[in-house]
Amino acid sequence: MASFLDRLRAGLAKTARQIRERLGDAAPATSAPTAVSSAPETLEAVSEALISADVGLQATEQIVAMARQEPDGSPRARVERVMLRILTSVPPPVAMTSRPHVILVVGVNGTGKTTTVGKLAHHFRSEGKSVTIAAADTFRAAAVEQLAIWAERAGVEVVRAQSGADPAAVVFDALTAAKARGRDVLLADTAGRLHTRANLMAELDKIRRVAAREVPGAPHEVLLVLDATVGQNGLVQAREFMAASGANGVVLTKLDGTAKGGVAVAIAHDLKLPIRYVGVGEAMDDLVPFDAPTYVSALFSERW
Repeated sequence: MASFLDRLRAGLAKTARQIRERLGDAAPATSAPTAVSSAPETLEAVSEALISADVGLQATEQIVAMARQEPDGSPRARVERVMLRILTSVPPPVAMTSRPHVILVVGVNGTGKTTTVGKLAHHFRSEGKSVTIAAADTFRAAAVEQLAIWAERAGVEVVRAQSGADPAAVVFDALTAAKARGRDVLLADTAGRLHTRANLMAELDKIRRVAAREVPGAPHEVLLVLDATVGQNGLVQAREFMAASGANGVVLTKLDGTAKGGVAVAIAHDLKLPIRYVGVGEAMDDLVPFDAPTYVSALFSERW
């Protein structure tokens, strides 16, 4: 079975190919130290390649400007170092010190939240952790049934209610069960919502209050699920959504299906949020922990 890092590299194949095609022969395949300021054509090619991969204009301009200030190394090495600094300058993941560790999974419609919850459950189970899932998306047709299928595959329990039930009540019941059974992790699936729907955002706030009342510090993580294929457009909604949801981490889904994988850099640069996991396929094992050094090297995995 391929390692997490191998699957991350494979998931970035389309993005890496896009970068290579954009660069073409504009930049030399050399690791020899180069004065960046004396090779503006190379930096221009780099800039265009990064923008084409949806790194974003603002982040790309900063990367290029910072690369000019790097003391040594090839253009490739300088750009990689700058990108790595951006990706690692965000807050670290929240340590799992509570039991249960409560994770709220949020986002707009169609990003793959329910699938992500199932894959996260499998990931934690593979680490030896016990998991309970709260099926708090009580509005979308068949959402609970879909989640139940994923939970069965992962070998975890689901606390559910009838369609239309109060999502906060479902989370309360799930927390009660998780505490009574000594579960390590509670994952709460929530309905997709737009930040413009005030009533739905108020509902999310209610879920957070219920969680905090039942478990000190909960929710410990609020993971915002973003669709990588949307690229920069996803950041527009995410900026508003994270303010209302208290998101402190990102799950980037469908990375394998897009050449816009550079959006991970834009997320770290623009939103100042850590990317916690990335989706690189449809299988249970295809949600992998994000690793910044592997990500950066994979973008430029072949010749510069």
